[in-house]
Amino acid sequence: MLANPLKISKNSISNRENLCKLLRVSDEFLASVLALSQEERYSKKDNVKKAGGISRPIYNPHRFLRKIQKRINIAVFSNHYVIRWPHFIYGSVPNQKNNDAYDSKDYVSCAGRHCGAKSLLKVDVSSFFDNIHQDIVFSIFNDFLKYDEEASSILTYLCCHNSHLVQGGLTSSYIASLCLYDVEGHVVQRLNRKGFIYTRLVDDITVSSKSLGTDFTYALKIISDMLTAKDLPINEGKTRVFRTSTEPLTVHGLRVSFNTPRLPADEVGRIRAAVRNLESLAAQPGYRTSHDYRHDYNRCMGRVNKLLRVGHNQHEALLNRLNSIKPLPSRRDVNRAKDMVARLERDFDTKKHTHWYKSRFHRVMERLIVLNRVYDKTSEQLRSKLRKLKPESEDIIDKSL
Repeated sequence: MLANPLKISKNSISNRENLCKLLRVSDEFLASVLALSQEERYSKKDNVKKAGGISRPIYNPHRFLRKIQKRINIAVFSNHYVIRWPHFIYGSVPNQKNNDAYDSKDYVSCAGRHCGAKSLLKVDVSSFFDNIHQDIVFSIFNDFLKYDEEASSILTYLCCHNSHLVQGGLTSSYIASLCLYDVEGHVVQRLNRKGFIYTRLVDDITVSSKSLGTDFTYALKIISDMLTAKDLPINEGKTRVFRTSTEPLTVHGLRVSFNTPRLPADEVGRIRAAVRNLESLAAQPGYRTSHDYRHDYNRCMGRVNKLLRVGHNQHEALLNRLNSIKPLPSRRDVNRAKDMVARLERDFDTKKHTHWYKSRFHRVMERLIVLNRVYDKTSEQLRSKLRKLKPESEDIIDKSL
């Protein structure tokens, strides 16, 4: 099995000119992005609360920086012609190509690696993104991807903020998954020889054993040494050992004491209750046309689809119940959709290549799905206009990188 992430492309980036070609931007545009001040590059968007009540800031990149980060992802990090990801890395990385199929890299597949475990070690890294310093990022571009020093320095600046990664940067999760690229595989091999299973989903490290009384001292020591060498501190208060003798074992919210990952019984009960509650709301006159109902419906659908991902036998029945109470459009939705299409027509020539135009285009498409349930003729007329207003695609994969 692949030990560390592997760069499989033989080519590199040898100078700034080649970097501009890779990202499909002019040198003038790159210069304008590099000239943005630290305050201009990111705006603080929101705080997200993590487990334990800890608040983490989320940052929103400047639209030019967002554009260039997206192209870095397309050309490098999500390009399966450039990087092959190892079996123990999950989360933000793309599904791994395996002959004619793809191995899933989501949280369910990650939990599946630990099925049948009798004991678990969960290692929590303190402020993971904040502690990934720009020196690590530079090493990824320069030493792992073999890009020249100038190109690596530019890419590092484009991906960092105030000398470290931030949540909200489009490249941050990929870089976080690569931050241990040169040492993690060796640790995993050492753990495997001792009968342990190791996975990492961005910043969530899990080690499992088929034995109930496993001593994780050795495992924690070599993982701690690996992280300390990269200046990534362990949160000792949230790093714990779990055993089936004291509680059901879960990884990323899924129970793993079976042959396949399962949702906890109380979570399945909460999903059923959410569907019942939505059915009650749908029975109220006019409520199915409200924005609040649409929001609740989409959230409930996402929860029901979790049942499909883990193969739960109640998924089909709950999905059928939701399909019978889909949100309905109002006359206000018709007018709003027409206004949105009109603005797209106005902006098409000058903004069709921008992230914001693409975002608005897809929001209209989502509205037309709802509109079509009652106003099918109007929906088709607007859809016909949208066919001529498609955003300019940036999703180009270069096999030669």
